[in-house]
Amino acid sequence: MTATILIGVGIMAAVDEIIFHQVLAWHHFFDRSTPAIGLLSDGLLHSAELIVIVVGFFMFADLHRRQKLAPLPAWAGFFLGLGGFQLLDGLVSHKVLRIHQIRYVENILPYDLAWNVFALVLLGVGVMLALRSRRQASAN
Repeated sequence: MTATILIGVGIMAAVDEIIFHQVLAWHHFFDRSTPAIGLLSDGLLHSAELIVIVVGFFMFADLHRRQKLAPLPAWAGFFLGLGGFQLLDGLVSHKVLRIHQIRYVENILPYDLAWNVFALVLLGVGVMLALRSRRQASAN
């Protein structure tokens, strides 16, 4: 699951960075400075997400090569990575550190709820798949 957790984290970071930072321009990774620093922080986030994805895929390819890849735990890890990044970003980046918000509008609550509920749904899918995988492994 470690390989696919990394892939999930990297993919969700990429989706966040591409859609919310670039396409919609709702925020930068670090909005508490100048626009140039915000843009630099987006570039650093993008670099980090690519490194995490590449490392995850190398680990994934190695498991596949050694015929040790278990599909159900792999999917569980992927969804845990997606949801884990989303929730960490929604709670830590947005609320605790306040380095950026999802969107700068008067009523942010609907955006916060949608962001974090979506994260919990992804985590829920990952947990469900992990539990199913554990049950299958113990049955064998």
